[in-house]
Amino acid sequence: MSSSSSSSSPSILSSIGTEIIGVMSPVSICMFLVVLLVYTLSPSNPFSSTAITQPTIRTAANLVYDENPSDTAATKLEGALLNALVFVILVAVVTFVLVALYYYNFTNFLKNYMRFSVFFVLATMGGSIFLSIIQHFSIPVDSVTCFLMLFNFTVVGVLSMFSGGVPIVLRQAYMVCVGIITATWFTKLPEWTTWALLVALAVYDLVAVLAPGGPLKLLVELASSRDDELPALVYEARPTQNSRNPRSGLGLLVAGVSDSQSIELQALTSENVDRPLENHANSEHTSVSEGEMSPLVSRSRERHSSSSSEYSTIVGNRENEIVMEEESSPLVDMLGLETDGGGADEMVVSKGIKLGLGDFVFYSVLVGRAAMFDLMTVYACYLGIISGLGCTLILLSVYRKALPALPISIALGVIFYFLTRLLMEPFVVGTATNLVMF
Repeated sequence: MSSSSSSSSPSILSSIGTEIIGVMSPVSICMFLVVLLVYTLSPSNPFSSTAITQPTIRTAANLVYDENPSDTAATKLEGALLNALVFVILVAVVTFVLVALYYYNFTNFLKNYMRFSVFFVLATMGGSIFLSIIQHFSIPVDSVTCFLMLFNFTVVGVLSMFSGGVPIVLRQAYMVCVGIITATWFTKLPEWTTWALLVALAVYDLVAVLAPGGPLKLLVELASSRDDELPALVYEARPTQNSRNPRSGLGLLVAGVSDSQSIELQALTSENVDRPLENHANSEHTSVSEGEMSPLVSRSRERHSSSSSEYSTIVGNRENEIVMEEESSPLVDMLGLETDGGGADEMVVSKGIKLGLGDFVFYSVLVGRAAMFDLMTVYACYLGIISGLGCTLILLSVYRKALPALPISIALGVIFYFLTRLLMEPFVVGTATNLVMF
């Protein structure tokens, strides 16, 4: 692309960078708020050496072994590995059950199950954290007002996450809230169990997504074959929306299928969005001129073109065309087409990067556990997680296939934590204490 063209129109790299920042920002916010909650709701300052150990909770993550401070290191390690193994087996069984239900088209049951799960997390686990904050700061509020606030917060959250016509900012905010609440509860697990669980889940995520017959791989392939959304809680940086009155200052994309079975994208603004669609047939190529919009073909051609397994996305401007293969991974979907025959004024907005809510949770659990030791380990774990997420997105753009988001980030976060705790923190404290480094 020439310099004049790059200065007049935004590049693809800048748009991809914006989407990456759109995913890393909520991840950072989620981790920061979890650290803040861990620091605030701890019986004492978790960064001090005299911090009181928090009471652990009994969940499926520590079903076999309940860690005791008086146990030996070998006993803690053995018990933590058993807890992690049992939890991963439970997760795998539940995932296979969900895949079976989705395979046999029990989609309504899955949707209701997700609604109930979100309601349970916001009402019970979120309510417990809310009451802890009220008690910690001695906020004067009566029980009726507290119940009404919690009820409204929960109902609005469920509706915003599973209903249409809701602002995307509100949906994203509640996704982050669910991740914060769940991660805060996971930080109450014993220390050894937490680290073993994080490593085991990273390995499970790697196998479940990449191995043949893995549950997540089967789920992604099944959803892709049906051209349907994944039946899971997924954070979307930029969702797919249909709008019949798309008046907005933002540039939108109109998609149409040409005779060569390629997909043409054109950026629309508020000036030309109301102009009628015009049909143009060209056997060689499809060009985009000023004031024209992408052609929409008949329903029969849409059905014929939708049966094809591979498409090319052509982003056209007045000077050149950029050809990209369609993304089919669960993290990045560059384009989403919905043809319901409802009219020519349907607007299709391209999808952005998607990240599973479980990734939010376990990233924040790692940082929250690091916050119970020292602030320096929090910085190190945060840098490791963000670096791993960036590496995952780079690999995703290279291989263009479904990739797990946990392994690299969790591996770097765990390595950075123990290196900082065992090497960096004693070195820095020792040099600062002896006035070698200020």
